[in-house]
Amino acid sequence: MNTQNFIKIAKTVIEAEANALTQLCDKVGKNFIKACELCLACEGRVVVTGMGKSGHIANKIAATLASTGTPAFFLHPAEACHGDLGMLTEKDVVIAISNSGNTAEIVNILYLIDALKIPLITLTGEAGSTLAKQAAAHLDVSVDKEACPLNLAPTSSTTAALAMGDALALTLLEARGFNEKDFARAHPAGRLGKRLTIRVKDLMHTGNSVPVVNAEATVVQALVEMSEKTFGFTTVIDKTGAMKAVFTDGDVRRCIENGVDVHKTNIMDAVHGEGLTIDAETLAIDALTRMNEKQITSFVIVDENRQPLGVIRMHDILQAGIA
Repeated sequence: MNTQNFIKIAKTVIEAEANALTQLCDKVGKNFIKACELCLACEGRVVVTGMGKSGHIANKIAATLASTGTPAFFLHPAEACHGDLGMLTEKDVVIAISNSGNTAEIVNILYLIDALKIPLITLTGEAGSTLAKQAAAHLDVSVDKEACPLNLAPTSSTTAALAMGDALALTLLEARGFNEKDFARAHPAGRLGKRLTIRVKDLMHTGNSVPVVNAEATVVQALVEMSEKTFGFTTVIDKTGAMKAVFTDGDVRRCIENGVDVHKTNIMDAVHGEGLTIDAETLAIDALTRMNEKQITSFVIVDENRQPLGVIRMHDILQAGIA
C-alpha cells in the first residue's frame, strides 16, 4: 500500500468520528435533562455497565463521573450474572451502554433492575431496542456509520457514547457546584491535585536545616553557616529572633569585589535587603510563580513575628512534581 494512503485513511476515520459528534449535538434534549435529574436525585451510586467495546467506554464514564462529584462504579454485565448483581441497591441509578440496545448480558440483568425499581438510563443506537424501551431516560447515540471501512468495528459509535457520557458527567459537575478543590481531593497524586493541595509548609526545610546567624555576627561567621546549610544564603536575626535581613551569594561577591575584611566586618554592614518571605499556607505552585516573577530560587518562611520557620527552594517544588 502507498504510504500516503495511511494519511488519507487516518483523516477519513477522524472526519467520520467528528461528523458523528456533530450530529450528536442535535440529539441532546428532554431525555438528557431527565438523565441528569435521575443522577442528581440518586442517593446511592451511579452504576455504569456495558459489554465489549461499550464496556470499555462504560468503565471510562464511571471513572469520569466518580472523579467529578458523582459517586459511580463500573459493573461488568457478564460478571453481574455470577454474583456481582449484589452490588446493586434500591438507591442506585444504572447507566447501560449498548449500540444495538439488545446486548444479551445486559438484557439478562434487567429483571433485577426492574425488581429493585432502579432508574435506568440507556445509551443506545436503536430507539426501538429492548434497553431503550425499558429506560427511564434513553439517550440516542446512534451514528450513520462506523469509521471502520468495513462498517463493523465499533468506532464512531463508541466515540459518540463516550462524548455523551462526558456531557452527562460534566453537566452534573456544574449542577453540583463541583470546584477545583473538590477535584483535587479526588486526584491527590495527580499533577493538578498537587497544584491545588500542596502548600509551602508541606515542602519547606525546617529546624536546624534553616541557616541562621545573629545580627552581631561577622561576615566570615555567615559564610560558615552558608557553607554548612547549602542554601546559598543565611537569615540574619536580631535578639528577639526576628529576621532582620538575608545575606546571599550576591552579597558575598560584593564583599570580595570591595575588598571587605570578612573577619572584622559586621554582617549587617554587608547585606543589601531584608529578604523575601512567604507564608507557610501559600500553595507551592503560587510560591513557584512568585519565584519566577522575582527571579529568585528560594523563599524564607516566617511567622507573625518574622521569626524564620523554614526555607523552600524552587528545586523542592519541582522535585515534588507540581510544575
